[in-house]
Amino acid sequence: MMRLASALCVAALLGSAQTPAPQARVMTQGAHRMELVLERLDRDTWRVIDPGLVLAQGDRVRFKFRTNFDGYLYVMNQSTSGNYEQLFPTDQAGKDNRISASKEYQVPATSSAFRISGPAGHEVVYWLVTPGRLTDAAPRYQPPPAKKTPPAALIPRCDDTILKSRGDCVDPTAGPKLVPRGETMPQNLTLGLGREPRDLLFMRQQNTAVISSPVSLAGPVIYEYRLAHR
Repeated sequence: MMRLASALCVAALLGSAQTPAPQARVMTQGAHRMELVLERLDRDTWRVIDPGLVLAQGDRVRFKFRTNFDGYLYVMNQSTSGNYEQLFPTDQAGKDNRISASKEYQVPATSSAFRISGPAGHEVVYWLVTPGRLTDAAPRYQPPPAKKTPPAALIPRCDDTILKSRGDCVDPTAGPKLVPRGETMPQNLTLGLGREPRDLLFMRQQNTAVISSPVSLAGPVIYEYRLAHR
């Protein structure tokens, strides 16, 4: 299970030599686009990693998120143990979940990180993004279920081509993707969603995951990010 843990250091700049910065021009392309970057703490430095990199027990990771439009963000994790945890907004960051175009946000929070633990498999991080509030009233957050039947185990597998060429264990099934039809999602995130999933396009620019809509968003969209770990 991923647990919130205090980070040990201040974040390093994304533009370091070891971790090339995501291309800023990505955000100028398309009507509604979102960027997700996964970082791992390497000793005292945060480094951008491949979205599909298979993580190890004890690794500390976090997301960087931004859009090219104003809106609202809700993020929730389902651990490999079946527990749910709301990641954004959090008490540390305040209850306001408004996001502004081109501004970078850290998930779970500015001074926190995920600590990888629990059974091997895939953590499922749900991202709900909407250009407007789900309701006219201020958002109210009900605690998710304390426990849930653990999801079916999907043991991470290495892509042999990548493993041989650069020595990294990368699982091609990890990273951002559409929520499979019929998958049970946290009830907190289903409010305001339509019956049919909206079409989203997923692409990669170096280690930056780009999610875009072929048409302007008129309502909420949801997708998931699978974190593979041993």
